[in-house]
Amino acid sequence: MLRVAVTGLGAVTPVGNNVPTMWENVVAGRSGVGKITLFDASDLETRIAAEVKGFDAVALFGTKATRRMDRYTQFALAAAQEAVADAGLAFVPGDTDRVAVIVGTGIGGMATLVQQVHLLDEGGPRRVSPLFIPMVLGDSAAGQVAITFGIRGPNMAILSACASGATCIGEAAEMIRQGRVDKAICGAAEASVLRLAVAAFNSMGAVSRRNDEPARACRPFDANRDGFVMGEGAGVMILERLEDGLARGAHVYAEINGYGASADAYHITAPLEDGAGAALAMRSALASAGLAPSDVDYVNAHGTSTPLNDKAETKAIKSVFGDHAYRLAVSSTKSVTGHLLGASGAVEAIITAKALQEGIIPPTINYETRDPECDLDYVPNVARRTPIHVAISNSFGFGGHNACLAFRRYP
Repeated sequence: MLRVAVTGLGAVTPVGNNVPTMWENVVAGRSGVGKITLFDASDLETRIAAEVKGFDAVALFGTKATRRMDRYTQFALAAAQEAVADAGLAFVPGDTDRVAVIVGTGIGGMATLVQQVHLLDEGGPRRVSPLFIPMVLGDSAAGQVAITFGIRGPNMAILSACASGATCIGEAAEMIRQGRVDKAICGAAEASVLRLAVAAFNSMGAVSRRNDEPARACRPFDANRDGFVMGEGAGVMILERLEDGLARGAHVYAEINGYGASADAYHITAPLEDGAGAALAMRSALASAGLAPSDVDYVNAHGTSTPLNDKAETKAIKSVFGDHAYRLAVSSTKSVTGHLLGASGAVEAIITAKALQEGIIPPTINYETRDPECDLDYVPNVARRTPIHVAISNSFGFGGHNACLAFRRYP
């Protein structure tokens, strides 16, 4: 199998609209959660979210192009532009047949859907935009990225709920490892902090109602956790054959050398209580990378801050790593960024690659009270500087979708 390098990173997040700013805030443990400003949430049970701040799509793309893209696609394209520039790539028209674009989402253009339904109800069929369908589709971001850079290779979106971002990156890496493509622009985007979505998650009892303490609301693995905090944003990676990256003098953040995916085959929202599906994805990623459990230093956990998920993930980690689980550093950066739904795995993959490069493990903030059923080292509240050689990033989603990415420090 060919070796796969991470050579470019791009992000739009609640704690920074580029990777350097995001990384600085994640390491410092500065929460991106606050009162909802995108709409009037006064009558909702949950009135907090992790919103992207200061994002000016018109300044980036112009008025006409901005109007033709849902907010999630705008995030994806901005992150892709940063990642391509960071990798130092200049795509030549006619020479992009072996470049893939795999940019997914969990929900897609929900903002456009809500807007257009309102226009239909208020003004009738003639008010519906002819751009409604291309804006709402889950593959719109992937298509827009390919159009922008003239990429003619495989182009797709993978939708696997909150595992979408990790799945897109993992499948892109497999394409390169198998020699099917040479490079890939991959990741995911989400923009679903909407009145409808928050109300729906409230109905499910899945989101935190800690409205008076937004920055302290997301508390993965803490005994007093009461649900996740919705977020939005995008994460995009440039992957390429290691030998190609080195030949052109690219900076290599890390190698991605393992990927595993699985299904719980259990429930449409709840995880398996024993974490067996998540454990299968982790074992598959380690086997794919040729790693033993004892080789892993750090787990970037899915860690949503829901009672069921954090307990099941802890059980899964202990199942896979045995006694080594208690020597691992495990942290959930959702405590800082909120839960970016389909984009979360992509952003967390970027954070994992940066952790390997910098030798810094980001903290799990708001960890105050130990849960007896969550008894691992969650790097509470303060980042930890230590060499990291191998790390994995977990992403799990509604419907029982599980994905795990394994990264190795380079060199």
